[in-house]
Amino acid sequence: MYECNRNRLQGLIEQFSQFGATANGGVTRLSLSNEDVLARDYFCEICKELGMDIQVDDMANIYATLPGKKSCPPIVIGSHLDSVEKGGRFDGVLGILTAIEAIRTLKENDIELEVPLMLVNFTNEEGARFDPAMMSSGVITSKFSKEKMLQSVDKNGISFQEALQASGYDGKQGNRLTEALAYIELHIEQGPVLEAKQREIGVVEGVLGMVCYEITVTGESNHAGTTPMSMRKDPMIVASRIISSLHEQMGEIDEELVFTFGRMHVAPNIHTVIPNEVVFTMDSRHQNPAVIRKVEKVLTGLPSEENGCDIRPVKLWERETVFFDATICNEVEKSCHELGYSSNRMFSGAGHDAQYIASIIPSAMIFVPSINGKSHCEEEETTFEDCVKGAGVLLETVLKLQMKLSMGEKFTLNQ
Repeated sequence: MYECNRNRLQGLIEQFSQFGATANGGVTRLSLSNEDVLARDYFCEICKELGMDIQVDDMANIYATLPGKKSCPPIVIGSHLDSVEKGGRFDGVLGILTAIEAIRTLKENDIELEVPLMLVNFTNEEGARFDPAMMSSGVITSKFSKEKMLQSVDKNGISFQEALQASGYDGKQGNRLTEALAYIELHIEQGPVLEAKQREIGVVEGVLGMVCYEITVTGESNHAGTTPMSMRKDPMIVASRIISSLHEQMGEIDEELVFTFGRMHVAPNIHTVIPNEVVFTMDSRHQNPAVIRKVEKVLTGLPSEENGCDIRPVKLWERETVFFDATICNEVEKSCHELGYSSNRMFSGAGHDAQYIASIIPSAMIFVPSINGKSHCEEEETTFEDCVKGAGVLLETVLKLQMKLSMGEKFTLNQ
Protein backbone atom coordinates (compact mmCIF):
# COMPACT_ATOMS: atom_id res chain seq x y z
CA MET A 1 0.00 0.00 0.00
CA TYR A 2 1.20 3.49 -0.87
CA GLU A 3 0.12 6.54 1.11
CA CYS A 4 -0.89 9.76 -0.62
CA ASN A 5 0.24 13.01 0.98
CA ARG A 6 -2.61 14.89 2.68
CA ASN A 7 -0.74 18.18 3.12
CA ARG A 8 0.48 18.15 -0.47
CA LEU A 9 -3.03 17.53 -1.78
CA GLN A 10 -4.46 20.23 0.47
CA GLY A 11 -1.91 22.70 -0.87
CA LEU A 12 -2.82 21.78 -4.43
CA ILE A 13 -6.54 22.26 -3.76
CA GLU A 14 -5.85 25.64 -2.18
CA GLN A 15 -3.67 26.69 -5.11
CA PHE A 16 -6.30 25.84 -7.72
CA SER A 17 -9.03 27.52 -5.67
CA GLN A 18 -7.28 30.83 -6.35
CA PHE A 19 -8.12 30.59 -10.07
CA GLY A 20 -11.48 32.35 -10.02
CA ALA A 21 -11.72 32.73 -6.24
CA THR A 22 -14.87 34.47 -4.98
CA ALA A 23 -15.22 36.71 -1.95
CA ASN A 24 -17.08 34.05 0.04
CA GLY A 25 -14.59 31.23 -0.41
CA GLY A 26 -16.00 29.73 -3.58
CA VAL A 27 -14.92 29.67 -7.21
CA THR A 28 -16.19 31.08 -10.50
CA ARG A 29 -14.14 29.43 -13.22
CA LEU A 30 -16.30 29.27 -16.31
CA SER A 31 -15.14 27.17 -19.23
CA LEU A 32 -12.45 28.80 -21.41
CA SER A 33 -12.59 32.02 -19.35
CA ASN A 34 -9.37 33.75 -18.32
CA GLU A 35 -9.60 31.98 -14.96
CA ASP A 36 -10.01 28.60 -16.63
CA VAL A 37 -7.06 29.25 -18.94
CA LEU A 38 -4.86 30.09 -15.95
CA ALA A 39 -5.91 26.84 -14.26
CA ARG A 40 -5.23 24.94 -17.48
CA ASP A 41 -1.80 26.49 -17.82
CA TYR A 42 -0.87 25.50 -14.27
CA PHE A 43 -2.29 22.02 -14.80
CA CYS A 44 -0.07 21.57 -17.87
CA GLU A 45 2.94 22.93 -15.99
CA ILE A 46 2.48 20.34 -13.23
CA CYS A 47 2.04 17.51 -15.71
CA LYS A 48 5.21 18.48 -17.59
CA GLU A 49 7.13 18.50 -14.30
CA LEU A 50 5.88 14.94 -13.74
CA GLY A 51 7.30 13.88 -17.10
CA MET A 52 3.93 13.49 -18.79
CA ASP A 53 3.31 13.98 -22.49
CA ILE A 54 0.55 16.55 -23.15
CA GLN A 55 -1.86 16.67 -26.07
CA VAL A 56 -4.95 18.79 -26.70
CA ASP A 57 -7.86 17.93 -28.96
CA ASP A 58 -10.19 20.08 -31.05
CA MET A 59 -12.64 20.56 -28.13
CA ALA A 60 -9.84 21.78 -25.80
CA ASN A 61 -9.79 18.52 -23.82
CA ILE A 62 -6.30 18.10 -22.34
CA TYR A 63 -4.62 14.68 -22.11
CA ALA A 64 -1.42 14.15 -20.10
CA THR A 65 0.11 10.66 -20.35
CA LEU A 66 2.59 8.84 -18.15
CA PRO A 67 4.12 5.96 -20.14
CA GLY A 68 3.97 2.34 -19.02
CA LYS A 69 6.18 -0.66 -19.77
CA LYS A 70 3.75 -1.89 -22.39
CA SER A 71 2.81 -0.03 -25.56
CA CYS A 72 -0.97 -0.17 -25.36
CA PRO A 73 -4.00 2.04 -24.69
CA PRO A 74 -3.95 3.76 -21.27
CA ILE A 75 -5.96 3.68 -18.09
CA VAL A 76 -7.57 7.14 -17.94
CA ILE A 77 -8.31 9.17 -14.80
CA GLY A 78 -9.49 12.76 -14.41
CA SER A 79 -12.50 15.08 -14.51
CA HIS A 80 -12.89 18.82 -15.25
CA LEU A 81 -11.47 22.17 -14.14
CA ASP A 82 -14.43 24.45 -14.97
CA SER A 83 -17.00 25.44 -12.34
CA VAL A 84 -20.44 26.95 -12.15
CA GLU A 85 -20.82 30.62 -11.21
CA LYS A 86 -20.13 31.05 -7.49
CA GLY A 87 -19.50 27.33 -7.14
CA GLY A 88 -17.28 25.44 -4.73
CA ARG A 89 -13.60 24.54 -4.55
CA PHE A 90 -14.04 20.79 -5.03
CA ASP A 91 -16.63 20.10 -7.74
CA GLY A 92 -14.86 18.63 -10.77
CA VAL A 93 -11.40 19.90 -9.98
CA LEU A 94 -10.95 17.37 -7.16
CA GLY A 95 -10.95 14.58 -9.73
CA ILE A 96 -8.01 16.29 -11.43
CA LEU A 97 -6.12 17.07 -8.25
CA THR A 98 -6.48 13.65 -6.60
CA ALA A 99 -5.22 12.17 -9.88
CA ILE A 100 -2.18 14.46 -9.75
CA GLU A 101 -1.54 13.42 -6.14
CA ALA A 102 -1.83 9.74 -7.09
CA ILE A 103 0.70 10.25 -9.89
CA ARG A 104 3.06 12.16 -7.59
CA THR A 105 2.87 9.24 -5.15
CA LEU A 106 3.71 6.82 -7.96
CA LYS A 107 6.70 8.93 -8.96
CA GLU A 108 8.12 9.40 -5.46
CA ASN A 109 7.92 5.65 -4.84
CA ASP A 110 9.57 4.88 -8.19
CA ILE A 111 6.62 2.74 -9.29
CA GLU A 112 6.74 1.78 -12.94
CA LEU A 113 3.33 1.10 -14.42
CA GLU A 114 2.72 -1.84 -16.70
CA VAL A 115 0.33 0.17 -18.89
CA PRO A 116 0.22 3.92 -19.62
CA LEU A 117 -1.74 6.22 -17.31
CA MET A 118 -3.54 9.20 -18.83
CA LEU A 119 -4.89 12.21 -16.94
CA VAL A 120 -7.69 14.09 -18.71
CA ASN A 121 -9.32 17.49 -18.24
CA PHE A 122 -12.66 17.65 -20.06
CA THR A 123 -13.89 21.03 -21.35
CA ASN A 124 -17.19 22.65 -20.35
CA GLU A 125 -18.51 19.83 -18.18
CA GLU A 126 -20.70 22.20 -16.20
CA GLY A 127 -22.38 23.89 -19.14
CA ALA A 128 -22.45 27.02 -16.97
CA ARG A 129 -21.07 29.22 -19.74
CA PHE A 130 -22.03 27.28 -22.86
CA ASP A 131 -24.98 24.89 -23.22
CA PRO A 132 -25.08 21.92 -22.89
CA ALA A 133 -23.34 20.38 -19.90
CA MET A 134 -20.69 17.71 -20.59
CA MET A 135 -20.24 19.30 -23.99
CA SER A 136 -16.78 18.11 -24.97
CA SER A 137 -17.01 14.57 -23.63
CA GLY A 138 -20.32 14.49 -25.50
CA VAL A 139 -18.70 15.53 -28.77
CA ILE A 140 -15.90 12.95 -28.63
CA THR A 141 -18.43 10.20 -27.87
CA SER A 142 -20.78 11.35 -30.69
CA LYS A 143 -23.56 12.46 -28.33
CA PHE A 144 -23.40 16.01 -29.72
CA SER A 145 -22.57 17.54 -33.08
CA LYS A 146 -19.33 19.51 -32.94
CA GLU A 147 -20.70 22.00 -35.48
CA LYS A 148 -23.68 22.78 -33.25
CA MET A 149 -21.55 23.00 -30.13
CA LEU A 150 -19.20 25.51 -31.74
CA GLN A 151 -22.18 27.82 -32.20
CA SER A 152 -23.29 27.67 -28.56
CA VAL A 153 -23.26 31.24 -27.21
CA ASP A 154 -22.71 32.57 -23.69
CA LYS A 155 -24.69 35.41 -22.09
CA ASN A 156 -22.28 37.96 -23.59
CA GLY A 157 -22.80 36.73 -27.13
CA ILE A 158 -19.42 34.95 -27.35
CA SER A 159 -19.59 31.61 -29.14
CA PHE A 160 -17.81 28.48 -27.95
CA GLN A 161 -15.78 28.59 -31.16
CA GLU A 162 -14.61 32.13 -30.44
CA ALA A 163 -13.70 31.28 -26.85
CA LEU A 164 -11.94 28.12 -28.01
CA GLN A 165 -9.77 30.00 -30.49
CA ALA A 166 -8.98 32.76 -27.97
CA SER A 167 -8.01 30.28 -25.24
CA GLY A 168 -4.96 28.86 -26.99
CA TYR A 169 -6.29 25.35 -26.39
CA ASP A 170 -7.75 24.68 -29.83
CA GLY A 171 -6.02 21.38 -30.59
CA LYS A 172 -6.30 18.61 -33.15
CA GLN A 173 -9.20 16.26 -33.72
CA GLY A 174 -6.69 13.43 -34.08
CA ASN A 175 -5.76 13.84 -30.41
CA ARG A 176 -9.22 12.90 -29.17
CA LEU A 177 -9.63 10.14 -26.61
CA THR A 178 -11.01 7.23 -28.61
CA GLU A 179 -9.50 4.14 -27.00
CA ALA A 180 -8.52 3.24 -23.46
CA LEU A 181 -8.51 0.22 -21.17
CA ALA A 182 -10.52 1.90 -18.39
CA TYR A 183 -11.73 5.28 -17.17
CA ILE A 184 -12.08 6.25 -13.50
CA GLU A 185 -13.45 9.61 -12.36
CA LEU A 186 -13.28 10.77 -8.75
CA HIS A 187 -15.82 13.38 -7.69
CA ILE A 188 -17.45 14.84 -4.62
CA GLU A 189 -20.84 13.23 -4.03
CA GLN A 190 -22.77 16.53 -4.28
CA GLY A 191 -25.38 14.97 -2.02
CA PRO A 192 -25.94 13.96 1.63
CA VAL A 193 -25.99 10.14 1.43
CA LEU A 194 -22.38 9.26 2.34
CA GLU A 195 -22.36 11.69 5.25
CA ALA A 196 -25.74 10.45 6.51
CA LYS A 197 -24.63 6.81 6.30
CA GLN A 198 -21.20 7.66 7.75
CA ARG A 199 -19.43 6.03 4.80
CA GLU A 200 -16.07 7.28 3.61
CA ILE A 201 -16.16 6.33 -0.08
CA GLY A 202 -18.94 5.97 -2.63
CA VAL A 203 -18.56 3.16 -5.17
CA VAL A 204 -20.57 4.59 -8.04
CA GLU A 205 -22.30 1.93 -10.13
CA GLY A 206 -23.90 4.29 -12.65
CA VAL A 207 -25.79 7.49 -13.36
CA LEU A 208 -29.55 7.71 -12.93
CA GLY A 209 -31.80 7.92 -15.94
CA MET A 210 -33.89 11.06 -16.16
CA VAL A 211 -36.65 12.79 -18.06
CA CYS A 212 -37.55 16.49 -18.09
CA TYR A 213 -40.92 17.86 -19.18
CA GLU A 214 -42.08 21.42 -19.70
CA ILE A 215 -45.75 22.06 -18.95
CA THR A 216 -47.41 25.12 -20.50
CA VAL A 217 -50.69 26.39 -19.06
CA THR A 218 -52.35 29.04 -21.23
CA GLY A 219 -55.13 31.26 -19.93
CA GLU A 220 -56.30 34.80 -20.49
CA SER A 221 -54.89 38.08 -19.21
CA ASN A 222 -57.17 40.69 -17.71
CA HIS A 223 -57.21 43.41 -15.09
CA ALA A 224 -56.41 42.17 -11.60
CA GLY A 225 -58.90 44.53 -9.96
CA THR A 226 -61.92 44.49 -12.25
CA THR A 227 -62.27 40.82 -13.25
CA PRO A 228 -64.50 38.75 -10.92
CA MET A 229 -62.89 35.55 -9.66
CA SER A 230 -65.63 33.40 -11.20
CA MET A 231 -64.93 34.87 -14.66
CA ARG A 232 -61.16 34.37 -14.75
CA LYS A 233 -59.09 31.99 -16.85
CA ASP A 234 -56.07 32.10 -14.54
CA PRO A 235 -53.20 29.78 -15.53
CA MET A 236 -51.34 30.48 -12.29
CA ILE A 237 -54.08 28.85 -10.22
CA VAL A 238 -54.29 25.90 -12.62
CA ALA A 239 -50.50 25.49 -12.67
CA SER A 240 -50.33 25.48 -8.87
CA ARG A 241 -53.00 22.77 -8.72
CA ILE A 242 -51.12 20.68 -11.30
CA ILE A 243 -47.86 21.01 -9.36
CA SER A 244 -49.57 20.01 -6.12
CA SER A 245 -51.23 17.03 -7.80
CA LEU A 246 -48.01 15.91 -9.51
CA HIS A 247 -46.11 16.16 -6.23
CA GLU A 248 -48.60 13.79 -4.63
CA GLN A 249 -48.71 11.35 -7.55
CA MET A 250 -44.93 11.18 -8.01
CA GLY A 251 -44.47 10.48 -4.32
CA GLU A 252 -46.64 7.38 -4.72
CA ILE A 253 -44.71 5.92 -7.70
CA ASP A 254 -41.47 4.93 -5.94
CA GLU A 255 -39.69 6.12 -2.81
CA GLU A 256 -36.36 6.33 -4.67
CA LEU A 257 -37.79 8.62 -7.38
CA VAL A 258 -36.52 12.20 -7.17
CA PHE A 259 -38.36 14.99 -8.98
CA THR A 260 -37.99 18.75 -9.11
CA PHE A 261 -40.15 21.63 -10.30
CA GLY A 262 -37.13 23.72 -11.17
CA ARG A 263 -38.09 26.51 -13.53
CA MET A 264 -41.15 28.69 -13.90
CA HIS A 265 -42.00 31.54 -16.27
CA VAL A 266 -45.08 33.69 -15.80
CA ALA A 267 -46.33 36.11 -18.45
CA PRO A 268 -46.74 39.00 -18.48
CA ASN A 269 -45.40 38.84 -14.90
CA ILE A 270 -47.04 42.07 -13.74
CA HIS A 271 -48.64 42.27 -10.30
CA THR A 272 -51.74 44.09 -11.59
CA VAL A 273 -52.42 41.68 -14.45
CA ILE A 274 -53.87 38.17 -14.42
CA PRO A 275 -51.27 36.01 -16.20
CA ASN A 276 -52.01 34.59 -19.63
CA GLU A 277 -49.36 31.88 -19.52
CA VAL A 278 -47.42 29.87 -16.97
CA VAL A 279 -44.62 27.53 -18.05
CA PHE A 280 -42.85 25.23 -15.59
CA THR A 281 -40.56 22.20 -15.71
CA MET A 282 -40.45 18.90 -13.89
CA ASP A 283 -37.17 16.97 -13.78
CA SER A 284 -37.50 13.30 -12.69
CA ARG A 285 -34.69 10.78 -12.04
CA HIS A 286 -34.57 7.08 -11.22
CA GLN A 287 -32.41 4.05 -11.88
CA ASN A 288 -35.25 1.91 -13.26
CA PRO A 289 -36.55 2.81 -16.76
CA ALA A 290 -39.95 1.36 -15.82
CA VAL A 291 -40.32 4.01 -13.10
CA ILE A 292 -39.45 6.76 -15.57
CA ARG A 293 -42.13 5.39 -17.91
CA LYS A 294 -44.67 5.65 -15.06
CA VAL A 295 -43.67 9.28 -14.60
CA GLU A 296 -44.20 9.96 -18.29
CA LYS A 297 -47.58 8.24 -18.22
CA VAL A 298 -48.74 10.64 -15.51
CA LEU A 299 -47.42 13.68 -17.36
CA THR A 300 -48.83 12.75 -20.75
CA GLY A 301 -52.13 11.93 -19.04
CA LEU A 302 -52.66 15.48 -17.77
CA PRO A 303 -56.00 16.98 -18.87
CA SER A 304 -55.80 19.20 -21.93
CA GLU A 305 -58.04 21.83 -20.32
CA GLU A 306 -58.97 22.98 -16.84
CA ASN A 307 -60.96 26.05 -15.72
CA GLY A 308 -60.79 27.54 -19.20
CA CYS A 309 -57.00 27.09 -19.49
CA ASP A 310 -55.18 24.92 -22.01
CA ILE A 311 -52.57 22.48 -20.66
CA ARG A 312 -49.74 21.16 -22.83
CA PRO A 313 -46.88 18.91 -21.60
CA VAL A 314 -43.78 18.63 -23.82
CA LYS A 315 -40.72 16.45 -23.27
CA LEU A 316 -37.55 18.56 -23.29
CA TRP A 317 -34.94 15.83 -22.91
CA GLU A 318 -34.23 12.44 -21.44
CA ARG A 319 -31.33 10.11 -20.74
CA GLU A 320 -31.21 6.42 -20.01
CA THR A 321 -29.60 5.05 -16.87
CA VAL A 322 -25.88 4.49 -17.43
CA PHE A 323 -24.39 1.41 -15.76
CA PHE A 324 -20.65 1.44 -15.05
CA ASP A 325 -18.32 -1.52 -15.45
CA ALA A 326 -18.96 -4.07 -12.69
CA THR A 327 -15.34 -5.29 -12.56
CA ILE A 328 -13.95 -1.78 -12.09
CA CYS A 329 -16.56 -1.05 -9.41
CA ASN A 330 -15.54 -4.24 -7.61
CA GLU A 331 -11.88 -3.19 -7.71
CA VAL A 332 -12.79 0.21 -6.24
CA GLU A 333 -14.66 -1.56 -3.44
CA LYS A 334 -11.72 -3.95 -2.81
CA SER A 335 -9.36 -0.97 -2.62
CA CYS A 336 -11.59 0.64 0.00
CA HIS A 337 -11.61 -2.56 2.05
CA GLU A 338 -7.84 -3.03 1.86
CA LEU A 339 -7.24 0.58 2.87
CA GLY A 340 -9.65 0.20 5.78
CA TYR A 341 -12.28 2.64 4.47
CA SER A 342 -16.02 2.08 4.68
CA SER A 343 -17.85 2.22 1.34
CA ASN A 344 -21.33 2.50 -0.10
CA ARG A 345 -22.58 1.22 -3.45
CA MET A 346 -24.64 3.96 -5.05
CA PHE A 347 -25.83 5.69 -8.21
CA SER A 348 -25.17 9.32 -9.14
CA GLY A 349 -28.18 11.56 -9.53
CA ALA A 350 -26.03 14.23 -11.20
CA GLY A 351 -24.54 13.98 -14.67
CA HIS A 352 -20.79 13.52 -15.18
CA ASP A 353 -18.39 13.10 -18.12
CA ALA A 354 -18.09 9.45 -17.10
CA GLN A 355 -21.64 8.76 -18.24
CA TYR A 356 -20.68 9.61 -21.83
CA ILE A 357 -17.19 8.10 -21.68
CA ALA A 358 -18.79 4.84 -20.49
CA SER A 359 -20.23 4.38 -24.00
CA ILE A 360 -16.72 3.99 -25.47
CA ILE A 361 -14.52 2.96 -22.51
CA PRO A 362 -15.28 0.69 -19.50
CA SER A 363 -15.78 3.23 -16.72
CA ALA A 364 -16.55 3.80 -13.04
CA MET A 365 -16.60 6.63 -10.51
CA ILE A 366 -15.44 7.20 -6.94
CA PHE A 367 -17.34 9.56 -4.62
CA VAL A 368 -16.06 11.31 -1.49
CA PRO A 369 -18.52 12.89 0.98
CA SER A 370 -19.94 16.40 0.67
CA ILE A 371 -20.48 18.14 4.01
CA ASN A 372 -24.22 18.77 4.44
CA GLY A 373 -24.63 17.52 0.88
CA LYS A 374 -23.86 20.98 -0.49
CA SER A 375 -22.50 21.60 -4.00
CA HIS A 376 -22.75 24.16 -6.80
CA CYS A 377 -22.48 26.84 -4.12
CA GLU A 378 -19.73 28.66 -2.25
CA GLU A 379 -20.54 26.67 0.90
CA GLU A 380 -19.49 23.42 -0.81
CA GLU A 381 -17.04 21.58 1.44
CA THR A 382 -15.24 18.24 1.71
CA THR A 383 -12.64 17.55 4.39
CA PHE A 384 -9.05 17.28 3.22
CA GLU A 385 -8.91 13.96 5.06
CA ASP A 386 -11.71 12.61 2.87
CA CYS A 387 -9.99 14.05 -0.22
CA VAL A 388 -6.76 12.15 0.48
CA LYS A 389 -8.72 8.97 1.23
CA GLY A 390 -10.27 9.31 -2.21
CA ALA A 391 -6.84 9.82 -3.76
CA GLY A 392 -5.61 6.68 -2.03
CA VAL A 393 -8.54 4.63 -3.33
CA LEU A 394 -7.98 6.01 -6.81
CA LEU A 395 -4.27 5.10 -6.70
CA GLU A 396 -4.88 1.61 -5.33
CA THR A 397 -7.58 0.96 -7.94
CA VAL A 398 -5.27 2.07 -10.75
CA LEU A 399 -2.55 -0.27 -9.48
CA LYS A 400 -5.00 -3.19 -9.30
CA LEU A 401 -6.42 -2.51 -12.75
CA GLN A 402 -3.07 -2.10 -14.47
CA MET A 403 -1.95 -5.49 -13.21
CA LYS A 404 -5.15 -7.14 -14.44
CA LEU A 405 -4.99 -5.37 -17.78
CA SER A 406 -1.30 -6.09 -18.30
CA MET A 407 -2.16 -9.79 -18.05
CA GLY A 408 -4.70 -9.46 -20.83
CA GLU A 409 -7.91 -9.18 -18.82
CA LYS A 410 -10.58 -7.05 -20.48
CA PHE A 411 -13.56 -5.25 -19.02
CA THR A 412 -17.08 -5.18 -20.43
CA LEU A 413 -18.25 -2.10 -22.27
CA ASN A 414 -21.76 -1.24 -21.08
CA GLN A 415 -23.77 0.20 -23.92
